[in-house]
Amino acid sequence: MLTRLLGLLALCATAATFTLAPNASQAQPLRIVIDDPTIEPLPFAVPSFQPESGEAGQLATGTGLFREIPASAYISTVSDFNAPVEYADWKAINAQALITGAVNVTGNSVNVKFRVYDVFSGEELLDSSGQGGLQFSGTVDGWRRMAHKVADAVYSRITGEGGYFDSRVVFVSETGPKDDRQKRLAVMDYDGANLKYLTDSGSIVLAPRFSPSGDRVLYTSYESGFPRIYVLDIGTVQRRALQSAEGSMAFAPRFSPSGQTVVYSLSQGGNTDIFSMDINSGQSVRLTNTPAIETAPSFSPDGSRIVFESDRSGSPQLYVMPATGGEATRISFGEGRYGTPVWSPRGDLVAFTKQNKGRFHIGVMRLDGSEERLLTASFLDEGPTWAPNGRVIMFARETQGAGGSSSLYSVDISGRNLKPVRTPEGGSDPSWSPLQQ
Repeated sequence: MLTRLLGLLALCATAATFTLAPNASQAQPLRIVIDDPTIEPLPFAVPSFQPESGEAGQLATGTGLFREIPASAYISTVSDFNAPVEYADWKAINAQALITGAVNVTGNSVNVKFRVYDVFSGEELLDSSGQGGLQFSGTVDGWRRMAHKVADAVYSRITGEGGYFDSRVVFVSETGPKDDRQKRLAVMDYDGANLKYLTDSGSIVLAPRFSPSGDRVLYTSYESGFPRIYVLDIGTVQRRALQSAEGSMAFAPRFSPSGQTVVYSLSQGGNTDIFSMDINSGQSVRLTNTPAIETAPSFSPDGSRIVFESDRSGSPQLYVMPATGGEATRISFGEGRYGTPVWSPRGDLVAFTKQNKGRFHIGVMRLDGSEERLLTASFLDEGPTWAPNGRVIMFARETQGAGGSSSLYSVDISGRNLKPVRTPEGGSDPSWSPLQQ
């Protein structure tokens, strides 16, 4: 099991895209600039984590955390977690960061500890509070969760920002042909493991959205014949419908940062506008009132504003308004149609879906509409969701034709590291959770 643990550490850590500022002085503490336009991969060295018990020795032998520099290139090894680091040997093979660790297994208990070193400055990298080495303890059954925590901590030490490995994704799991697709809600670790189904496939479900605390999910279901919004408890899988007027259609829900308010679209009498609702009392407030179709609302991280999609200008575009409603400002001005905007957790960008010249794209832009950057292009890419640290976007991609299928992908906000996300079946409508507590 520990072999799998440490192998997963390697996969988690290498999933991050680290780049070195090209003019950074080696005399300065190691710090990675992830979004620098000039990309230079950072060489890591990760000797095998040292076993501190007999059982750990059997399970952890020969396993490393990162694999950018192969073990065959090492001049020296680390045989004792507490031994001084021979920086010259690691510098000679151009390792700029060194990660060392140790594993102890006692019965069903596992303890993993590690340190991260800046090879060129000859110092251990500390966290923002000045702490050096870290350790995590848990059970053998919880090996994957510990791996994610270690990967987050290493990522944070080197980049200076939060990680995203110890998080989950809720999405719509899809099976069957395109003209008879069966859909049900599922939740999994960010990398596709530990999948759990939350609903059956008896009715169409759409647009699941995590709460800020990660314990609840909003989604839209057609089981009554009309789209209605439900809130579901992840732990108990108990759910309840939110109030909506008879004959109306409620959809595209999303939590406020406090988790106490839901913003959503309501269609009634041939008109679609955006409303907010107190999730406990069910009291709702109308936020827009135009003849246009207004949908896909998303709160800013501080809860003061909402970005949404509207065709009030003649085609679907992106707008920002106060969270209490009022005058809206258009922020999208490029060619094509814009939709499904989602505010970054960092507050600096909005991700969106764009359709232009027969192609779909996932893109990002600043809040004033500047610096628009398209990250993907395909027959159909849609529904972006942000990683907890605002560095990676997950979305759904559908292939063309009658036999086409939908699956999940992720991409860095620079447009690099595009890759599929492993799911047992087709998938759409992903929503990334916050880091787990």
